[in-house]
Amino acid sequence: MTTPLFQRLARWLVVAILFAAGSAGADNNPNKTIRLATTTSTDNAGLLAELLPPFTASTGYPVHVIAVGTGKALRMGRDGDVDLVLVHARAAEDKFVAQGYGEKRYGVMYNDFVLVGPESDPAAIAAAKDATTALKKLADHQAIFVSRGDDSGTHKKELSLWKRAAIEPNGDGYREAGQGMGKVLQIASELDAYTLTDRGTWLAYQGKSPLKIAFQGDPLLFNPYGIIAVNPKRYPDINHRGADALIKWMISPDGQQRIGDFRIGDNQLFTPAADAGEFAAFSHGQ
Repeated sequence: MTTPLFQRLARWLVVAILFAAGSAGADNNPNKTIRLATTTSTDNAGLLAELLPPFTASTGYPVHVIAVGTGKALRMGRDGDVDLVLVHARAAEDKFVAQGYGEKRYGVMYNDFVLVGPESDPAAIAAAKDATTALKKLADHQAIFVSRGDDSGTHKKELSLWKRAAIEPNGDGYREAGQGMGKVLQIASELDAYTLTDRGTWLAYQGKSPLKIAFQGDPLLFNPYGIIAVNPKRYPDINHRGADALIKWMISPDGQQRIGDFRIGDNQLFTPAADAGEFAAFSHGQ
């Protein structure tokens, strides 16, 4: 004969077992939400709004996008707060992988950076022979320059260009916004100032801005994007299966075709750049 206490303990045990089983099932759910930390440029340009719905329709994985600067996206990856990152600061990406926070970096696409400014181009940077000369002209003219100032990929590129030009950016004309690319373009427009922007975001915003491209074309302004899954050995609870699915889709022929086809008017915003050999090796490993 069982006692009331034994019966209660038995019920609690059954509830605990069912709860544990349900939790395990949730953790192993192959279609649970993927957390993607990415740059504001991919979001501002409208690329992800174009790419992710067909990915979700194809795989069943919903994707939660967290659009921040590259530096913050990588910090979120280091803290295990996201499942993968899509960013554009190659040195920082390689460090992220080398330190064991990410698995392997896969190239996805590229575009370039451009310097935009007032149509009158008071600093005459359009005549510069290269990007560092353009920055020297800005400094000599004491032109207003709006910096992202947010440790983003664009900000990292800007700082590397100032360093290459042997210039310490400061003074009244140098304004650090601490904002995403879209907001910085708005601020620069209001101040009739110069700024550095990725071409994709510029093409998405140029119709709303009085600014014009003042300098472009230097190989130093090349802007590659990479995608990296957070290391599950460091963070076993991340959605590694979902991260792998998104990487595989982004570097697949279908994903690459969609990236190449994404346009605003007649302008292609990003050039697909996945390596066919990497895709074959990745697919073989799944």
